[in-house]
Amino acid sequence: MNVTQSPPTVYRFTMRFSSTPRGARLARRMCEHCLDAWGVPYDSDAHDAVTLVVAELCANAVRHGHMAGRDFRLDLTATPATRTVRIEVTDTRGESLPRLPATATDDGEGEGGRGLLLVAALADRWGCTPRPDGPGKTVWSEHTVDTLEMVARSGPSTAPS
Repeated sequence: MNVTQSPPTVYRFTMRFSSTPRGARLARRMCEHCLDAWGVPYDSDAHDAVTLVVAELCANAVRHGHMAGRDFRLDLTATPATRTVRIEVTDTRGESLPRLPATATDDGEGEGGRGLLLVAALADRWGCTPRPDGPGKTVWSEHTVDTLEMVARSGPSTAPS
């Protein structure tokens, strides 16, 4: 942890997780901890919404982006100045792109897609980009979080590194 006199410009968390249900659960738990440490308290609406989106994107990375022997990566960025939390989940399957079902009851080719309706409803913006450092894709979302403004004003004395 870095000790600072003023709050950092940006909080960041990046970690690779095994492409398994257990890895997705751990990613969600790490997100919960980071958000709380960054000033988005447990049991707040913003905390619950961002955590739900992380859980959905990580579960999708495991289910649709899994390749044997390959992990997925979770990147969280919180910017107090703009009160924005950005989620990025990167996997190694670029050909398996996320898509919303045509209707709330349409699940496309069998099961799937309905979780992205949650992402679309909870995020201010979301999308998918090709992975710049290898094969795969990054599914991202951005969320405006009012409580980050308090961190920018009063700030914790330490910031996760």
